[in-house]
Amino acid sequence: MSNLATAEAMIAAYNAQDADLYVSYMTDDACEANYRGAVVREGKEGTRSGLAAAFSRWPQNKAEIVSREVTDNYVVFREHVTRGPASDGSDLVEPFDVLAVYSFEGGKCSRVEFIR
Repeated sequence: MSNLATAEAMIAAYNAQDADLYVSYMTDDACEANYRGAVVREGKEGTRSGLAAAFSRWPQNKAEIVSREVTDNYVVFREHVTRGPASDGSDLVEPFDVLAVYSFEGGKCSRVEFIR
C-alpha cells in the first residue's frame, strides 16, 4: 500500500471512529503532535485511547480531505474537521481546517503533526 493510500485509510478509519483500525497503520512508537510542538498522543496505545476519548466526546466528528500532497516519506492533507455537538454538553467546536503532515517509516505512519 502506498503512503498516500495508507494516510487515506487512516482518515477513513478516523471517520468510522475506529481507533483500532486507525492505529493499525502506525508504527508502535508513532505519535500525534502539534507541528514542531508538544506530542498530544504518544505511541499506538496513547493514540488509541486519545482517539477513543475524542470519539466518545464528539460522536459526529469527521475529517474531510480537501487537498493532498505527497513527497517521499510524507503525505500532507488539508483537512476540514467538523465535530458536532459534544456528548458532555460542552460548547460547540466550530468547524476548522488543519494541515496534517503524515510521516512514514517502513510503510507505516510514524508521526502525524497538525498545523492549525
